Amino acid sequence: MSKNAETLAALIRDRAGSEPPAYGMVLGSGLGHIADSVDGVAIDYAELPGFPHAGVSGHTPKLVIGDLEGTRVAIFGGRAHYYETGRGDAMRLPLEVLKALGGERVILTNAAGSMHPDLNPGDLMLLSDHINFSGLNPLIGEPTDARFVPMTQAHDPDLRAAIKAAALAEDVPLIEGVYAWYSGPSFETPAEIRAIRTLGADAVGMSTVPEVILARFLGLRVAAISTITNKAAGLSDEQISHEHTKAMAPLGAAKLERILRRMLRGG
Repeated sequence: MSKNAETLAALIRDRAGSEPPAYGMVLGSGLGHIADSVDGVAIDYAELPGFPHAGVSGHTPKLVIGDLEGTRVAIFGGRAHYYETGRGDAMRLPLEVLKALGGERVILTNAAGSMHPDLNPGDLMLLSDHINFSGLNPLIGEPTDARFVPMTQAHDPDLRAAIKAAALAEDVPLIEGVYAWYSGPSFETPAEIRAIRTLGADAVGMSTVPEVILARFLGLRVAAISTITNKAAGLSDEQISHEHTKAMAPLGAAKLERILRRMLRGG
């Protein structure tokens, strides 16, 4: 744990209280409104030295800590991506802060393109596993042997079971699948999508995998959910763009919010 994380955790506790969050949540494109529902304290990333600027439109760069559905949460309203910084560990400090605050579980969300025949824009996919198609790793440069993180069950079975139970209770279809991380910021070519499909991926996006690796490195239990915003390149006539992603993300956001709220009520 870095000294900076401990310092920031102390600052946050002074503002938001010392009760540890039951869950941390990292919100993807179009999901920032969930943070507005929390009864608590909002702190701009700019007030937390070393936090990412989260400069991608569709993200809300603030940390919100408080009560949501009777459960203490820490919601990270924006993330930094590899393609913004050239650093795979761009989200290490926020996750270290979550750990320093006493958090043990983190839910990651993202917007993704689908390669699965039954996953269409507006649908949700619970990650059962992932493929690091980029070949990058946020632990490159970590000097300790802790960098050799086992990833056999990176996506926590108990958290996934809780999310699936919440989806069932809310009657929201939720397919499990494999997510592939592509570095971005350009979208994939049709040939790259064919390659990723051959490798066994069901959806593709530009985030999340580094955070899963970092979470496991820090001893956090982690699960992740994709909001499908488009069919991947070459699989439809859609014109893929970031504006399209932002426009389509709300289609799944309402369903995802229902699942998360139900899970928190049950947790």
